[in-house]
Amino acid sequence: NNTTGVGVIEVYDLSPSDVSKLGDISTRAFVNTGDNIVIAGFILGNNSGMDRIVARGIGPSLTAFGVSNALADPTLELRDSNGTLLILNNNWQDNAAQAAELMADGLAPTNPLESGIAMTLPPGSYTALLAGLNNGTGVGLVEVYDLGAP
Repeated sequence: NNTTGVGVIEVYDLSPSDVSKLGDISTRAFVNTGDNIVIAGFILGNNSGMDRIVARGIGPSLTAFGVSNALADPTLELRDSNGTLLILNNNWQDNAAQAAELMADGLAPTNPLESGIAMTLPPGSYTALLAGLNNGTGVGLVEVYDLGAP
């Protein structure tokens, strides 16, 4: 009935012993401030090795797809299971090494104001936090890609 609120969507691998894996997951949502930013949790597991991921925070380029009130300047944080900040990104081209990895992976955002993180991580639980720069609000998209072993 057009109500709003906070929701959770979960995806589980029901056959973790199989070699299949979820390649990426994305969520489009309204990004507010404070406790109402978009939080995307993911778990890297079922192996003992490192895994490469790319996380992206998309906003301005959504307008080309007819999304109104797009998040003007997204920021993206990656945190571990203890809540420790691993990396923060505002504009994906701010860090030359990160930008080179995103381009090499074919996952560079199309707008320079959007966020992108490329990291190699051990198995564990992580969160990608999508917010607006200077408490900006709007519709944003957070994506996490699993690129496999380095």
